[in-house]
Amino acid sequence: MTSLTVSGRVAQVLSSYLTDLFGVMGNGNVYFLDAAEQLGLRFSAVRHEGAAIAAADAYYRTSGRLAAGTTTYGPGYTNALTALAESVQAQIPVLLVTGDAPSTGARPQDVDQAAIAAGLGAATFTVTRDAAGAITQQAVEYALTKRTAVVIAIPYDLAALEAADEELPAPLAPAVRDDVDGGLGQVARLLAGAQRPLILAGRGAHLAGAGPELRELADRLGALTAGTALALNLLEGDGYLGVAGGFGTDTAAGLMGEADVVLVAGASLSPFTMRFGHLLAPESTVIQIDAALQPTNPRVDTFVSGDVKSAAASLLALLEAPASPAVGPAGAWRAEARKRLAEGPAHHPGSAETPDGRLDPRALAAALDGALPERRTVVQDGGHFVGWAPMYWRIPRPQDLVMVGTAYQTIGLGLASAVGAARAVEDGRTLVLASGDGGFLMGLSDLESLIGAARSAVVVIYNDAAYGAEIHQYGSQGLTEKPMLIPEVDFSGVARALGAESAIIRSLEDLSALTDWIDAGARGTFVADCRITASVRAPWLSEWMEASRAAKAAVAG
Repeated sequence: MTSLTVSGRVAQVLSSYLTDLFGVMGNGNVYFLDAAEQLGLRFSAVRHEGAAIAAADAYYRTSGRLAAGTTTYGPGYTNALTALAESVQAQIPVLLVTGDAPSTGARPQDVDQAAIAAGLGAATFTVTRDAAGAITQQAVEYALTKRTAVVIAIPYDLAALEAADEELPAPLAPAVRDDVDGGLGQVARLLAGAQRPLILAGRGAHLAGAGPELRELADRLGALTAGTALALNLLEGDGYLGVAGGFGTDTAAGLMGEADVVLVAGASLSPFTMRFGHLLAPESTVIQIDAALQPTNPRVDTFVSGDVKSAAASLLALLEAPASPAVGPAGAWRAEARKRLAEGPAHHPGSAETPDGRLDPRALAAALDGALPERRTVVQDGGHFVGWAPMYWRIPRPQDLVMVGTAYQTIGLGLASAVGAARAVEDGRTLVLASGDGGFLMGLSDLESLIGAARSAVVVIYNDAAYGAEIHQYGSQGLTEKPMLIPEVDFSGVARALGAESAIIRSLEDLSALTDWIDAGARGTFVADCRITASVRAPWLSEWMEASRAAKAAVAG
């Protein structure tokens, strides 16, 4: 085996699993990056260590392929922690390759990085000179098996030393779980007897590749279908109701609430999906099939642990195909749903005029849907605006909506995530980043990274000169708004200075600058600095606020 340094051995093993790295060079990872370069790994430089893991995370969410972020030890490492916590909470397999204290003992400036990672729920694998390759391989397999973020630490005094020779096993083939715990017979009987069945798919169904089986199952039953925001359009077809939860229409929510049997496939049933307990009727029977070992919501009546794709295929085998899926009560249920969806109100179209003369974000979002390229992958930062894309934009596939920050409730990771997604998009799609002005300012340094990485990208900034969610949540209660306000920033000017094309959007007519750029080939990065009003509250936030008030009243009462 060719002689390699400890850093080189780490890079060599990683090259069997991934092609892309994101990060910032420093003392602790300079030898690793040198080895990675020699091995042909693609390194995308970001300008803040906080972007390293966020970019690698979004690369995985967009492509399904593993990536790594890399930083130096100490402050470089601690800068990456918020994104690391988001990946852990969102169950995204991602690697942080970082420097660490010398193996001989910590220096005065060192911190206990492994203890910090443990506090976030991330395991640390510290390589040694004798087993750098084996430990790296163990770390990668752990990340993939457990679906989590891990830290690969290279002690500073070992980074450039020669590594011992190792004979490593071939990388493990991806594990395919085809076992399903008992209970599918009962599930089949419940579904066969349903008069108003509903299938609700989540990200777990998408990751399992269960879309075709669940769609066939829905057609066989005459069931309506829906998805969480992270499984958007997975079950699109006859009877598809769209997003379950606060991003959906009231008409669709009303139909979901009338279901008598609900099959939840690979969805955790979060409070947002469940509309804080109001989505499903109390008398409906809820079945959950999930890779988890136990139900993820007390609302579940029947639980089956297993692979969603295998379970759906087994259910198809258990259920006899009817003469026609349109016959019987379930068929009538679908027909009624089609009629009510066609006649019922869609999302509010927005207003032409607002109290402060700025754009209504709903009207802006609707207009952007028509202006943006149809082949699009959307990355969303966290913030008050988070519902406008899943509510108003056409999202072609589940992997074309990357919602970062929702697991850990962060803002500021959008730009970094857009860098990773831009590297992952390879089929001519345009990367679209939606961000608020507050989150955009947090990650502003990585606008330069996105401009360098993207073949075609549009950045939409919902610029209300404020932290919008706080304005609605707390300003509406009479708390001082001074800390919630942001001086209006000319993001268009900043973008041009960094090499992007841009425009300030004060009216819908101003979107012509964006459409002209798209018509000219949509090459490079275009930043749309959209000046929106803070007077429009998103419906999902109103729902959340009402649920919070009700919960406080219940405690007080």
